[in-house]
Amino acid sequence: MKDQSNHKTMPLITLDSSQGDIVLRNNTRAVLVGKTAIGGGAPIVVQSMTNTDTRDVKATLAQIAALKEAGCELVRLAVPDAEAAAALSKICREADLPLVADIHFDYRLALQAVEAGISKLRINPGNIGSREQVETVVSAAKERNIPIRIGVNAGSLAKPLLDKYGGRVPEALVESALQHIKILEDESFYDIVISLKASDVGTTVQAYQLIARRVQYPLHVGITEAGTAFHGTIKSSVGIGIILAMGLGDTIRVSLTGDPVEEVKVAYGILQSLGLRQRGIEIISCPTCGRTQIDLIEIAQEVENRLEDLEVPLKVAVMGCVVNGPGEAKDADIGIAGGRDKVVLFRKGKLMGQFPAEEAVDVLVKAVEELAKAMTDSNR
Repeated sequence: MKDQSNHKTMPLITLDSSQGDIVLRNNTRAVLVGKTAIGGGAPIVVQSMTNTDTRDVKATLAQIAALKEAGCELVRLAVPDAEAAAALSKICREADLPLVADIHFDYRLALQAVEAGISKLRINPGNIGSREQVETVVSAAKERNIPIRIGVNAGSLAKPLLDKYGGRVPEALVESALQHIKILEDESFYDIVISLKASDVGTTVQAYQLIARRVQYPLHVGITEAGTAFHGTIKSSVGIGIILAMGLGDTIRVSLTGDPVEEVKVAYGILQSLGLRQRGIEIISCPTCGRTQIDLIEIAQEVENRLEDLEVPLKVAVMGCVVNGPGEAKDADIGIAGGRDKVVLFRKGKLMGQFPAEEAVDVLVKAVEELAKAMTDSNR
């Protein structure tokens, strides 16, 4: 197989300024994780990581099931010791998603994960053993067609690189990744995914820009240690959004201090906002102002709550006044626009009727569910 480290990349800035849509993604090679493709033009894969004790098989499988229900397509598990590695066999057999083993400090754990049937390894070749031990892991992965993610984090950069660059800068992250890539390429191993993460948005964005000019491997994108649900969502949305808007990124993980199911929801929100993927309902609602004459905040929240489990991709507008309301409602698949104590309902741009404000939620939810059912039936 041809060495993938030297190639001509596509342009990195890929926004169509006239439409605001992503029109071109950076060209990367395809890597298969089980039956899930990462890179090569495949849809951007949403992944997360369990925060259960991997040794607790029942709890870990329950969380994997919850993640799948939320739309997660790839799940990573921490493998800190031999007991956790031993638990992987049953987890891999019973889980209904491809799984990634996160390995540090001991190459033998990676070998155990391979034997257990893991779909992908996440390693940092610089911290799991000697060069010979890394080669042993690569050989085992190659034999089973198991890809490897080289995960470089700013917080764990080697001291020589910190000394060379004077800190945790993008260039240090990139050089670390390239050093590790070379180890795998020297073994003729090319099923590689790369991540270069920092908790700082600017550092992360620049690192991905730099690495994309050097290699053609698919990129796993995220902002590491982003924070709690509120602050982490903001930081992840900005950082991941910038990188995706450049056409970079083949799989994403939003890192939040909290329930990993929320990571999946945020990930889809980011992808949906850029027009890259859509899963479920997209709510368009106005911020309200002095012109609003209905309780739009309560209406919008209740509509969102009642439709959150609907998986059919629909745009639903919940608008509060006559300025932008009718236009947004007409442009959505289903929408309402408020007036004085009443709302008007639009479906696919057509006015469907006028209703009292107290019926707004029920009317809109019913209309959305009917359209969703019609779409589902037509696709059968």
